[in-house]
Amino acid sequence: LVKTMTKKRRNGGRNKHGRGHTAIIRCSNCARCVPKDKAVKRFQVRNMVEAGCQRDMRDASVFDSYTLPKLYMKLQYCVSCAIHSRVVRVRSRTARKIRDPPPRFRGPRPGDKAAAAKK
Repeated sequence: LVKTMTKKRRNGGRNKHGRGHTAIIRCSNCARCVPKDKAVKRFQVRNMVEAGCQRDMRDASVFDSYTLPKLYMKLQYCVSCAIHSRVVRVRSRTARKIRDPPPRFRGPRPGDKAAAAKK
């Protein structure tokens, strides 16, 4: 009779199946060393200019159809920072078994030309 320890997660909290060792990255929030496969990764796309200044720049611009560039950031968090900043949530034991990604709720934004063209 051999007793094995209970496992909290099927993957042990990592995405390193049969790799042995992975490179470390630094957490975007606290600079903690985290294995790359364990880190919580999010890709953030923001406007370089905030919404209040965007209209002023559009009015002052010489070019009538100039689109402002966006800021693309890959954020990598350690697990404790991801939980603390609510990037991920703590889930119940039964909810932890659900492995499919959560649904994305992204409707058309007001003033979106691409969504208006589809109608």
